[in-house]
Amino acid sequence: MPDASTPPISPSRPWIGWRLLALVYDLWPALALWLLLSAAFTAAFTFLDHHDAHENIAPLSGLQLTLWAACWLVTGLYAVVSWRNGGQTLGMRPWRLRVRAMDGGRASTRSLWVRFVVATLSLLAGGLGFWWAWVDRERLTWHDRASGTRMVREAKQGFGGG
Repeated sequence: MPDASTPPISPSRPWIGWRLLALVYDLWPALALWLLLSAAFTAAFTFLDHHDAHENIAPLSGLQLTLWAACWLVTGLYAVVSWRNGGQTLGMRPWRLRVRAMDGGRASTRSLWVRFVVATLSLLAGGLGFWWAWVDRERLTWHDRASGTRMVREAKQGFGGG
C-alpha cells in the first residue's frame, strides 16, 4: 500500500529505451565504485603480500575472482540502496523512472535483491530479460516479474514543482 510519503506516479509503463538509457547512465557511478574497489584490492595485493608495485593481480586468480564478486556486490548495494531509499538510481532520475512494488508502494529489500540478481542474469543472457518487455503485455521485464516489482515513469512536474 503506498504511504503518504510516496509521490504520485503515472500509471505509464516506461518504454524499454528509457530503461536502457538509465543503465548506460548508471554505468558511470558503478565504474567509479569499481575503480575505488580495484584500487583497494591492488593496494592490499601490493603492500600486504610484498609484491612489486608493477606486478598485476594474476588473471583468473582467486584474488581477481574475489575482486569481480566484490564489484558485483558493490554494484548491487548501490542499486538496492538507491531503489529502497527513493526508488531510483542516479541514472533513473533524468527519465523520471522509479522502482515500485506491484501495488505502487515501496519494494522490500529482499525483492530488490531478487530484482538485481535476475537483472544480472538477464544482462549475461544478452539482455534477453530486458528485451522481453517489448513482447510482454504489461511491458514487464524478467526481473520485474521475478521480484514482484515494476518500473514506472512519473508524470512530468510543472515548472514550479507542482
